[in-house]
Amino acid sequence: MKFLITAFLLLPSFSGSSASCNKVNSQTAIQHNMNKNMSPQNGTTMKITIGAAVFKATMYDNATATAFKSRLPLTVNMIELSGNEKYADLSPNLPTNAANPGTIQSGDLMLYGSATLVLFYKTFSTSYSYTKLGRIDDVTGLVAALGSGNMTVSFEAE
Repeated sequence: MKFLITAFLLLPSFSGSSASCNKVNSQTAIQHNMNKNMSPQNGTTMKITIGAAVFKATMYDNATATAFKSRLPLTVNMIELSGNEKYADLSPNLPTNAANPGTIQSGDLMLYGSATLVLFYKTFSTSYSYTKLGRIDDVTGLVAALGSGNMTVSFEAE
């Protein structure tokens, strides 16, 4: 009888540790899949035109980037935010796979939520989550091109 009581009391601790192990393995698998789908696509580029300046961007290999590319060519009025990014709301929503990148790099093109396109022009740390779309290959002149106010930006497939 004591054996049954002891086994009954220990059972929750074993199942709890097993669940925690499965949770860690599941999180690792999710992170691996996110990283795998965030690599640049070979040869998939996009042209971003800001005023007279033209930038080449490499798109990531994920469902969000594919859905975004299907909308090209696209011209949007991007709104200044925080002195480090421009954003525009899209409709309809795009599929997402958001994660916190930790650090935003100048030239990153990302989706915030499921409908806000964001082009970053300064590098900084963030606590927000985004879905990666792509990034500008050479950011030389990006800050000057975007200026300090709202800006019309065109995206087209190459």
